[in-house]
Amino acid sequence: MQLQKEISTSGFENERQQAIVNIVFTFHWCNDKIKQAIAPYEVTPQQFNILRILRGQYPKPCTINLLKSRMLDKMCDASRIVDRLMQKDLVRKAINSQDKRSVDILISDKGLSLLKTMDQEVDITAIISPNLTIEESEQLNLLLDKLRG
Repeated sequence: MQLQKEISTSGFENERQQAIVNIVFTFHWCNDKIKQAIAPYEVTPQQFNILRILRGQYPKPCTINLLKSRMLDKMCDASRIVDRLMQKDLVRKAINSQDKRSVDILISDKGLSLLKTMDQEVDITAIISPNLTIEESEQLNLLLDKLRG
């Protein structure tokens, strides 16, 4: 009933249709909360995602294809996002020594420092922790994994 109020609809055809609409609505709600939490650091959620991927690979470099495969938002243009991060000096690019057609991408010291600060100051779990217990979060994870098959 709460979803119906929030999106101003009189109802759904069935529970499965409501579940899909609820997932999409909740995704956008969560994304807005994440945007608000990271806005003071002047990065977008997609840039934040790439920085975290690069930190996970550090000190090994990444390629654009590796970033694309690991990004949460598959519709993003990873090359443009990396270019924007380069303009902010948060990442570096270098020609791959083994394959001159490939570019290595590495998080910079400034990028590592930014993420370290964000780790201390931004708690994205605070988005759901007031509303879901640990057990409910576990159940939600199981259901979402089951949904994707």
